[in-house]
Amino acid sequence: MASVEEIQEQVRTRYAAAAVAVRSEASGSCCGPAAEAFDGNGEVFGAARYGRDDTGGLPEEAVLASLGCGNPVAVAELREGERVLDLGSGGGIDVLLSARRVGPTGYAYGVDMTPEMLELARANAARAGATNVEFLQGEIEDLPLPDASVDVVISNCVVNLSGDKPRVLAEMFRVLAPGGRIGISDVVAEDHLSTADRAARGSFSGCIAGALSRQEYLDGLAAAGFVDASVRFTHQAEPQMHAAVVQATKPAASR
Repeated sequence: MASVEEIQEQVRTRYAAAAVAVRSEASGSCCGPAAEAFDGNGEVFGAARYGRDDTGGLPEEAVLASLGCGNPVAVAELREGERVLDLGSGGGIDVLLSARRVGPTGYAYGVDMTPEMLELARANAARAGATNVEFLQGEIEDLPLPDASVDVVISNCVVNLSGDKPRVLAEMFRVLAPGGRIGISDVVAEDHLSTADRAARGSFSGCIAGALSRQEYLDGLAAAGFVDASVRFTHQAEPQMHAAVVQATKPAASR
């Protein structure tokens, strides 16, 4: 079993390569799109998970850099004026979409640990003319934001990449204001699959081996303090493993 540090380095290396591939693709080189970071599975991962109404008007590089398994902005029910945080923001697509939803009185943060992705995201924000966004370098296990500083946390197929998921869930809870909520897309295993079964279906950095089971997710959210949690499968990623929508709320009177 790889250590947390080894997992982070594998993920960092793979996503740095994806960011470079996006810039090459956008400039017309022969390199394949960033979805090849997931063995070419563009039906499960990537821009195919967004509608044309979502991606219209976004920079090409932001769309090409999409490596998630869903569209968390579509399920987060964002409202005007809210503060949103995207964990593992990559090339910035979900931050830019969130910024649209919350409007000029709201704000959208993205946190990513990969310098190449942060550079790409900041360039995409500039191209989009987005002024209510900020991209921060950091790890999702140790978020660079103060307590109770955001209203909504979103993430797109990133929690499964962490080697310390209880810490990630605890950090989500910490940065959310009382009454805040999460709307996450992630790969989730059926409850009967063992850790070895999940590893046999794909790599950690490919968003498969590190997936929690549905019950593990629910238990982890409860342990972190969340209430009203749900995990809903949306489409298959691998046999007995699914892209899913994960939602939960921080109590208004949080502990």
